[in-house]
Amino acid sequence: MTGLLDGKRLLITGVLTEQSIAFAVARTAIEQGADVVLTGFGRALSLTTRIARRLPGEPPVVELDVTSPDDLRLLPKRVGEHVDGLDGVLHAIGFAPAAALGSGVLQTDWADVGTALHVSTWSYPALAGACLPMLTRGASYVGLDFDARVAWPAYDWMGVAKAGLESANRYLARDLGEHGVRANLVAAGPLKTMAAKSIPGFETFEQAWDERAPLGWDVRDPEPVARTCVALLSDWFPATTGTVVYVDGGFSAVGV
Repeated sequence: MTGLLDGKRLLITGVLTEQSIAFAVARTAIEQGADVVLTGFGRALSLTTRIARRLPGEPPVVELDVTSPDDLRLLPKRVGEHVDGLDGVLHAIGFAPAAALGSGVLQTDWADVGTALHVSTWSYPALAGACLPMLTRGASYVGLDFDARVAWPAYDWMGVAKAGLESANRYLARDLGEHGVRANLVAAGPLKTMAAKSIPGFETFEQAWDERAPLGWDVRDPEPVARTCVALLSDWFPATTGTVVYVDGGFSAVGV
């Protein structure tokens, strides 16, 4: 199927490398007819600008640090230089300091926990609020998630942040509904991205998925996740909001 996003204008965050899930989403969205604008910030801005050249049409990149009130305030103006509205947004943003991963949750300082929650949880509704003046009725807001229903080895405060993200998604769906905007999360299985490298013992996840996912799982292939995000960004789920869609080979559905 082609043309699923014909005429759609999308803002996609989180493109850092070709291994980024957001990169796969951007590429698939462009292939499906979307006009895409990327975001980057700080030292990573140059990375995003370079990697944009490897996408069809070399989409423009605007500066956005989701922890900066000024950047959030200026986002409509910056995006407006490239498109006259938005039909969809991908929130692919998450970060936890090293001290918040791999050592349990009992001893971590608030400064590190606060950073994880600020970037990984609070930014989800904050970005939606910044984009709201640009979002058309019928638009779709999609965030990337990792199953937060259970405690994972080493994931620690990032797992707590993801649980907050899932709760925020439900409240955001409530508040965006009056604007005709949907909000959904895609809970991906483990993938070998830059973010994954920061998780101590990531190979534990890889081994578990190899053993338990009914459909199997390839940690090097973000395409199934990208396709799901693109489907949610399209018009094919007009009455779906506040949900978490699991794209993990069925791992979340089975026990030991």
